[in-house]
Order: sequence, then structure tokens, then C-alpha cells
Amino acid sequence: MFTTNPFDDDKLHEECGIFGVSGSEGAAALVALGLHALQHRGQEAAGITSFDGCEFHTHRAMGHVAGNFDRDDIIGALRGTVACGHVRYSTTGETALRNVQPLYADLASGGFAISHNGNISNAMRLRRDLVQRGSIFQSTSDTETIIHLVATSSYRTFVDKFIDALKRVEGAYSLIVMTPEGMIACRDPLGIRPLVMGKLDGAVIFASETVALDVVGAEFVRSIEPGELVIVRGTEISSHRPFAPVSPRPCIFEYVYFSRPDSISEDRSVYTVRKAIGAQLAIESPVEADLIIPVPDSGTPAALGYAQQSGIPFELGIIRSHYVGRTFIQPGDKVRHLGVKLKHNANRALIKGQRIVLIDDSIVRGTTSLKIVQMMREAGAAEVHMRIASPPTRHSCFYGVDTPERAKLLAATKNIEEMNTYIQADSLAFVSIDGLYKALGEACRADIRPSHCDACFTGDYPTTLTDQDEVASVDQFALLAERVI
Repeated sequence: MFTTNPFDDDKLHEECGIFGVSGSEGAAALVALGLHALQHRGQEAAGITSFDGCEFHTHRAMGHVAGNFDRDDIIGALRGTVACGHVRYSTTGETALRNVQPLYADLASGGFAISHNGNISNAMRLRRDLVQRGSIFQSTSDTETIIHLVATSSYRTFVDKFIDALKRVEGAYSLIVMTPEGMIACRDPLGIRPLVMGKLDGAVIFASETVALDVVGAEFVRSIEPGELVIVRGTEISSHRPFAPVSPRPCIFEYVYFSRPDSISEDRSVYTVRKAIGAQLAIESPVEADLIIPVPDSGTPAALGYAQQSGIPFELGIIRSHYVGRTFIQPGDKVRHLGVKLKHNANRALIKGQRIVLIDDSIVRGTTSLKIVQMMREAGAAEVHMRIASPPTRHSCFYGVDTPERAKLLAATKNIEEMNTYIQADSLAFVSIDGLYKALGEACRADIRPSHCDACFTGDYPTTLTDQDEVASVDQFALLAERVI
């Protein structure tokens, strides 16, 4: 069967990346390049929709951008000067072509294409109400809820219908929308998910991360502000803020893992923040050791920061193969175990007899950490210490991140000592939540109203969770009924 590489399977997966171009010949080709740079945000599927002034054109496919959008005939068929695209890692809805974005619909006002990064936390309730009113859904994606809310809105203009729809949804969203009238980019009022704007030879570019602007040669202009709608009609750009102002809460995990290190997030270098997290981790949790070793690739910047702060040498003790895809065939337990080494292998000559500190970005289920510790011991390490560049992940995310149910999060069921026993390390430590904020250059979390969404660490969710609360109520009722029976 096909299965995810064991080293990838124990990570939190960001749900999507979005990219849009307005006002450029061959817009779809630029979108394909931008999606390549955002591939890390979603590797299940990709899609691009373009508009040529008369018709919309769409190509969607399962798998990576490469292989699906590197053919001249496919890009050539996506005609027009306006286009948007999406890479997907599903968190809501099945893994199927019908859920691949951009989603498209013909509304009374004309064609409507939408790319969504985030998760609508009241989508189930909205969907139920819409179906009862006669809406017919074509996908299981929460994003389609927005389409139906726009279609059924009683407001006159499309922009007013769109704003009306957004005021009815909860949760996290960064959106790029295409209509015959132009392109709209927007973020939810808390700005949980990222979105930036750039320019290229007069064209306007929107992207989940600045690295995608770099790849196409666009100039970074600014971030789309939380709660802002930017409307592009030809070369005319207008900004609207239809929501009541609230204190932003962008996702703090963008700095820990999701964003590429060469991106700029909220005016901060992601790479610099990750190094600062590693330095803070060294201050909070020092250990006598001979080598600092990153778990590639996401642990590398934090490991550099830890090494520089501690004075312990940084070395590449785990070598990653960049020629292994995310999936491979594993026909049995023995081959499955050997498959781990297809992607990561111990640098034995370096490790043997050394006291090592492994630096990783997070621990989710703990299965990857256990495998890596075992790999280091088999390579002859004298001691294996684990340091994690984020606080313990104790809570599920409901804002568009693929998080295991809480019972499967190692930190939700075990304390740090028990977690250390599970992964079989000599010691285990995490950066504190206050240390994480310090690495961002901010005050301790206890001293401020949190400036970021850190719910996966603290359980402090910044929005209501209508669907989750309903599910929890049903589960509690069923449990009570079992007890009564």
C-alpha cells in the first residue's frame, strides 16, 4: 500500500497555501510558480483557475504542483490575465478531486472562484441550515459553505453579499476570490492565517507567504491586515474594513514550523525567530553535551540558535535524502522499519561515543521522536537529549491545521517525564510559552493579552467553536446515556 513517510506522519500539517495574480499576461504560469514555493503548506492536491475576460478556466489534480502544472498544454489552456491557485492538505472534507480548490460556481452575478486557507469552525451548522433551505452541495469542503452564503445573501452587490457571508462564518480564513469584476483578497478579523500582497510590473500578487513573491520576482508590498478586504479591479486597488476591530491573533505556529524559514511573517524573519527560539531554549534548558544536532529540516534554525547560545558545536548528525517523495511502498513491517532510513540516516562517524542534543520543532504523537532517539543510540551515541523548540502540544487546532484528536497528542496524556520515558531519551525539555513570546521580541504571555493564537499549547481558543461544541455535547450525551443504561 502507499503510506506517508514515518518521519512526515508525526508532524502537524498546515492545511493550504494560496496564490493569486491580477493584471499579468500568462497569469496562470505565475500562479504555478508561486504554488511551487508554497508546496510545503499542502501536498495532497493543487489547482489553478484563470479568467480571460469572458470565461473561467480551471485545472485541478491530486498530487504536487510539479507533474500537474509543468506542461505547456495545461498552462496554455488556463488563459487570462487573472488567476488564483491553491495547494491542499485536507483538514475538512475527504481527500478527493471534488474538494480540490479553487472551488468554482456560477452565481446570479457571474462566475465565482475561491481559494481558502483556514477552517470555518461553524461550517457544519451553516451547511445544515443551507441544505434545509434548498442548497445543494457538490463537495464536503467547509469552503463551499461560503459560496452558498454568497449565493443566498439578500444584499444587492457581490461585494456586499460576500461581506454578508463572511460575517456569518466563524474560525480562520485567508481568501482569494475571483469574479468577472475583479479579485478580492481578505483575512479573518483575527488574522489567524497569513496573507501578503506584492507587485510585479504593475500586476498585483497575493500569497500565503513572502517566499512565493520572491520566487516570481515580485516586490513585497505589505501584509493584508486582519479583517481587511483588498479589491482589485484592473489596476485599481481599494481597501475595505467591514468588521468591528479586534486585537489580532495570528497563528504562532507559523514561526515554529509552518512557514518556510526564508519568509517574512508579520514583519519578522521566520528564520531569525526560529534561531531566537533555539537560543531561548538553551537558556531555559541547558545540558552538558558534545554536539547539537538538528532534526532536518525544520529543526535546523533552532539548533543553530541553541548551539550559538550554548557554545556547543553544531553538526549535521542526521542526513536527509531529498530524493525520496512523501510516499513509498511498504509491504511489510520489516520493510516499513527500513523505510525510515530512506529519508533520514544517522551520520555514524560523527555520533559514535558523543553526548548529543537533538533539536526538533515539536512533538505530536511522539512516534518520530522515538524513532530518531533509537537511530542515534544504534549509531553509538553515548547520551541522547531532546530539546523541543515549542511548548508541549496539548490541544487540537480547529483553525485549519491537521491535528490528531487530542487523545493522540502525547503531551495531552503524559507529563514531560512520562513523555521522556516514552521516547527513551536521557532528557527532554520544551521551550516555555513565555520563552516563545520572548523569542518574538514580546513580553511574557502572562503579562499581556496574547498577541497570537497559541491554542495548541494553551487551550486558549480565540473564537467560538460552534461545530466542536456541538460534537462534544453529543459525545457527552451519549456517554451519559451509556452510564444510565
